[in-house]
Amino acid sequence: MVYDAIIIGGSYAGLAAAMPLARARRRILVIDGGQRRNRFADRSHGFLTQDGASAADIVAIGREQLLAYDTVEWLDAQAGNASRTDVGFRIELEGRDARTAKRLVIATGVIDTLPAIPGLAERWGRHVFHCPYCHGYELHQGRIGVIGTSALSIHTALLLPDWGTTTLFLNDAVTLDATQQAQLQARGVTVESVPVDRIVGQADVVLRDGRTITLDGLFTSSRTAVASPTAASLGCEFADSPFGPIIKTDAMKATSVPGLFACGDASRAGGSVALSVGDGTLAGVAAHQSLVFGQG
Repeated sequence: MVYDAIIIGGSYAGLAAAMPLARARRRILVIDGGQRRNRFADRSHGFLTQDGASAADIVAIGREQLLAYDTVEWLDAQAGNASRTDVGFRIELEGRDARTAKRLVIATGVIDTLPAIPGLAERWGRHVFHCPYCHGYELHQGRIGVIGTSALSIHTALLLPDWGTTTLFLNDAVTLDATQQAQLQARGVTVESVPVDRIVGQADVVLRDGRTITLDGLFTSSRTAVASPTAASLGCEFADSPFGPIIKTDAMKATSVPGLFACGDASRAGGSVALSVGDGTLAGVAAHQSLVFGQG
């Protein structure tokens, strides 16, 4: 069987990409490996009508609503390499037969590599976060820390005083010039130059000189990599983001490979449910129109 489209990834972006195609009565297959990027967070914030909802429930409801369309199939599997065929794409699957489709949408998200600080990974998504817009409000204007990983950490530290009293830990990863020091001072950010040794308690930072800074929450940046080899196996162009390589797309989410679209965190530097849903919707609409008008 040749599907009209295969969507690789069944989280926020993938579900959103599948919906326009399903509503156009196209025969589609969603392949999902079962690893949401935000699986460590209990709640999702900032998504209109779903503020504070369970992150897992949003996906579960989306899947239930999508599967109500009778042209949609779902497959729990890991997608691997892909190749071009006369009709479109052939997708290899771990332990299963390959699948073929006219169009392909990659919505796999990314894999996070966190700073190698003892105690940080265990608190990721609960007391250590990546996005103040997603998690800052729930810290109730408390004591907030930013663990430096790059110059981008300065940007985060300048934002965070709107959510609480902020300390930037340079952690041997960030160097400040005079202008940046003045900006941080103007925003009331405390700068700590002693490196971080470990994280204890809720989000307390133990420094290498033995001091402990008690905090209500921490923010830091991970390094990311696209969570599937599919795009690379097809020869997609990648772009650099502040966090790691992402799949390069145009304004309509088309990649450098005709007929292949990408959306969500795999193709944009972010980490927001709302942005992923919008991105996925655009990719699904674009994939459908390419089928109608013969593009790709």
